[in-house]
Formats: sequence, structure tokens, C-alpha cells
Amino acid sequence: MDAPMTQNKTPLLEVRRLDVGFPHPLGMAYAVRDLSFTLLPGETMCLVGESGSGKSMTGLALLRLIPEPGIIAAGSILFEGEDLLKAPEARLRALRGANMSMVFQEPMTALNPVLRVGEQVSEAIRLHRGLDKKTARKQVIELFRQVGIPAPESRIDDYAHQLSGGMRQRVSIAMALSCKPKLIIADEPTTALDVSIQGQILQLLREQAKQGGTAVLLITHNLGVVAEAADTVAVMYAGRFMEYAPVRDFFAEPLHPYSLGLMAARPNVDSDPNQPLTAIPGHVPALTGLPFGCVFHDRCAAAIERCRREEPPLRTPDGRPERLARCWLHY
Repeated sequence: MDAPMTQNKTPLLEVRRLDVGFPHPLGMAYAVRDLSFTLLPGETMCLVGESGSGKSMTGLALLRLIPEPGIIAAGSILFEGEDLLKAPEARLRALRGANMSMVFQEPMTALNPVLRVGEQVSEAIRLHRGLDKKTARKQVIELFRQVGIPAPESRIDDYAHQLSGGMRQRVSIAMALSCKPKLIIADEPTTALDVSIQGQILQLLREQAKQGGTAVLLITHNLGVVAEAADTVAVMYAGRFMEYAPVRDFFAEPLHPYSLGLMAARPNVDSDPNQPLTAIPGHVPALTGLPFGCVFHDRCAAAIERCRREEPPLRTPDGRPERLARCWLHY
């Protein structure tokens, strides 16, 4: 079932029945399976889950950047009504950066080591916005200042290797924001940053969404970031959505046992620093060794016999029209 849509608004992004697979001697291993959702202009949606859940692969698929030998095996990705899976590579290059941008988890993925960082951001601005070199440089300096880069007038002429990991991530974020895109995909954009800069970056993304109408897909494992930034939340596990909800509803009443486990595992200010965190037993299964039935049942204390036999669909629980859960306990 698709994620619920807000009435009377046209989605910027519509993903329908998306499968991303990798060929394997035992058959196709699916990193993303049967994924459907929409993103509205100005909406921030968070994908949350453990490492290996399929979050980053989802973000890469939206820009058709799946690493080889992976393929998008099924589905459609509509951006302003245009199916990106049918678009030629030249069209995708025109859209990337100008209308769609990505902040990668590892900033060196986006930065060229032989070009000065300011030149790389400036090049994107001049290419997509038609500005002259001097004007573009001024805008890069201002962008660097906004993302918390000290002394941006001098840092603009540094190479990536001269910057710390956190500083490189800020450059990557500045590049993603530079052309005021309609969609930003941000994969763990604040992991390498200290708390004060993290808040500054999240505030920038919120302003881009609420004032500029940019849709943001924020990929994270940090529920604190979700609480601060999200309008809607999708919980991923083994390539599937396990739960989808407006952010307030999600934190007030998580429905899926996996969501409850993620909540229990998060630290909070009242936690005893000497006590270990509550961990979810087990680990995310290998793509080639998914359990029968519900993919989470072997880690779930609430599992019933049906969970071991049948995979539950993603459905709307009774009385909760804006929510979805993939769990036999809720329908």
C-alpha cells in the first residue's frame, strides 16, 4: 500500500513499487523491495533504521546512482510527473544539482580531490544558474558561512584533503544547497558534525523546506534528528517500510515492534550513563538469507505463529488513516 497523500497537494516526488536488486548466485538479492511513497513540496520525510536497512540505497535509487552491478528491477520514480527511470542520462545530468541534489554520507564521494572546494561549488552555481565567476564566488563564501565554515574567504581556496571530515561535510552540504534545488536527499548529513553545527545544518534544511518549498528526504539512524527535522517518518528494515507516520504520531505511539525497539535503544538525558542501552537482539539479516514470514520476526519478542509463516502487507491500522504498519498485530 502507498504512503498516505496530503489532500489537495500535488506531489513533487512519487515512488511506486520500487525494487532495487543485486545479482547473486542464489538469485536476486533485493536491497529495496516494493517501496512506495510521495514527497510534497516543503515536506521533510525521514528514513530511519539500522545500518543495512536499505535507507542509503533508496536515496541513491532516486537519482539513478545505484552502484554496479545493482539494478532498479521494478517500479517508477516520478519527479514532477516525469518518470526518471525512462529519462536519458543527459536529462538526469541536467536535473542533478539544479533540481535534485544529494548530500552523501561520505563527503569525499562528492568532492574532487584535485579541485579547490570553492571552485567545485562555484562551478555548479555557474552551470545551473548562469552566474558570472565573481558573483558565484561571493555566493559560495556566503554559503560556506551559512553552513558554519570559519574564515570562508580563505577556506574557499582549500583542497578537500586540507579540511577535516566535518568541514568536508559542510562543503558537501553547501554544494547541495547552492542551486536551491526542489529536492534534497541528505544521507546522514550531520553525523560527522558537532552538536552546535548539527543544529545549524538542520535549521538550514528546515528553512529551505518551509521557505523555499524544497522537499527533503533525510536519511538517518538518529531519532533525535528525526524529532527535530521530520514532518513524516518511514521506518525501514531489510529493504521494506515497516511503519509510516506523521512525526508527532510516531513518537507518541510507535506501532511496529521494530519501531519500539529503536525507541528503547536511544539514549536520553535521564538515562543512567553507567547503564548499557537496551539493544534489539540479533542483527539485520543478509539480503540472501531473509527469514520466511515477517522479516523481523526472529528478533521480535511479540512475534506470533502467523509472523513466521506469512509476510504481513503494509496496511492502514484500524482507526489510524494517516498511518501504515507492516505487522499482523495491528489488523
